[in-house]
Amino acid sequence: MRKLLISFVVLIVAIGGACTKTQAKPGEVVFVKGGPVKNTKSSLYGQSVAVSDFYIGKYEVTQKEWVDVMGSNPSKFKGDDLPVESVSWYDSIEFCNKKSIKEGLQPVYNIDKNKKDPNNTNEKDNLKWTVTINPGANGYRLPLEVEWEYAASGGQLSKNYKYSGSDNLDEVGWYWKNSGEKPLKGYWEREIIEKNKNQTKPVGLKKPNELGLYDMSGNVREWCWDWYGEKNLFASSGAERVWRGGGWLGVEDPCTINFRGHLPPTAKWDDTGFRVVRNEPAKKDAAGSN
Repeated sequence: MRKLLISFVVLIVAIGGACTKTQAKPGEVVFVKGGPVKNTKSSLYGQSVAVSDFYIGKYEVTQKEWVDVMGSNPSKFKGDDLPVESVSWYDSIEFCNKKSIKEGLQPVYNIDKNKKDPNNTNEKDNLKWTVTINPGANGYRLPLEVEWEYAASGGQLSKNYKYSGSDNLDEVGWYWKNSGEKPLKGYWEREIIEKNKNQTKPVGLKKPNELGLYDMSGNVREWCWDWYGEKNLFASSGAERVWRGGGWLGVEDPCTINFRGHLPPTAKWDDTGFRVVRNEPAKKDAAGSN
C-alpha cells in the first residue's frame, strides 16, 4: 500500500512538473493600456509622461522562437524554453524585422549596414549601423525604455511593487541567489555562482506581474530601443543602449522596476536577451492576442 501511495505521489509530481513546463506559450503578447504612471516606485512617477497603448511579449523571447526565425542558436545555456541570450542589440533589431516579415507584417526598422550612425558615439563599435523607425509599421520592435518600465510596474493595474509583480524578488525573478542548484546566501562571488551552476531558467515559471507578464525582473537583462543618457530618458545619441530588468547572474538591485542598465550595442552576454513589442494591432489581428 505504501509503495502504491509513493507511486501515486510521484505521478502527481510528474504531472505537475509537466504542466509547469508547458505553461508558457512563447510568442504571446499582452495588451497594455496606456496612461500616466501609477507605480509610486517608478522613476517615471509624478513626471509628465503618459504612455500610449501597446502590446508586449508575455515572455522573454525563447531560444525556440529565435531559431525558428534566425536559423541558429547563439545561447550559452541551451533549451527551447530558455530565453535566448548572448545576443547583441543589433541581433535583436534584426530578429524583430525578420519575425515581422515571416508573419506578413511591415518591419519597424530601416537598417542601413553601410552607413555609420552619426548618433553613435561609441568609438569601439565596429558596426554602427544606422537604424531608423518606419512610422506606422505594424511589426515587432524592442520596447521603448518608458514602455518597458511602465509595463514592468504594472501599468494602470499597478500595486506599487518594487520588483515586477512583488516586493519579494524570489516570487517573481531568477537572480544570483536562486538560479542555481541550491539557494545561495551572503555576498555575490562569481566562483561560488559558477560552482552552484547558476544559469537561465525556462520562461514563465515564476509569478507574473499585475499585467500577466513574466520574468520582467530577473532571468535575462532585456534590451530596449533607447540610447542611454545618464540624466535623460529620451537621449537621441550615445555610446550604449539601455537594458532593463536584471538577470540570473546579477544582484537584486538591477531587478527593480526603475533600475537603468546600459551596454554597448555590440555586447553579447549570457545574461542578456530581450522581449518584443508591437503597436496596437488592427482588430482582425487583436482577436488572436492576449
